[in-house]
Amino acid sequence: MTDEKSDGKSRFEEFRATGGEILNKVKEIIHEGNVRRIILKDEQGKTFLEIPLTVGVVGAIVAPVMAAVGAVAALVSNMTIVVEKTGD
Repeated sequence: MTDEKSDGKSRFEEFRATGGEILNKVKEIIHEGNVRRIILKDEQGKTFLEIPLTVGVVGAIVAPVMAAVGAVAALVSNMTIVVEKTGD
């Protein structure tokens, strides 16, 4: 499921994912590019993990971020992934 919202400069998309899908979806989102921030929320809508991304540091932080997302995915069953993208 995907929801999309916009505030003028940024566009927000929401995806729902379960366990093993979370890590794959985050990898896919990062590889798409033009992503400012990824927020993982639990079933109650509370922010569980927030990952700020900038174009210059994406390569340097991908491995630790994927390890953190993998650990989160192992702990929870359902999450909402909120993606903030740069405006077009």
